[in-house]
Amino acid sequence: MSKECYFTGRKTVSSNNRSHAMNQTKRVVKPNLQKVTILENGELKTVWASAKALKKLPAGIERV
Repeated sequence: MSKECYFTGRKTVSSNNRSHAMNQTKRVVKPNLQKVTILENGELKTVWASAKALKKLPAGIERV
């Protein structure tokens, strides 16, 4: 299972660091993912969810 938000699809992306001289070096930007157990359609699932998604869980999904 990849580290990707179950609800929003957020995942690790690459970008650049920029110095004052505008030199660029690669860096990785990671989302704030939490491993949580949810109750969906009467069954328990363990999923990765971003912190932002946990604040606004969709209807019919309950955090256990």
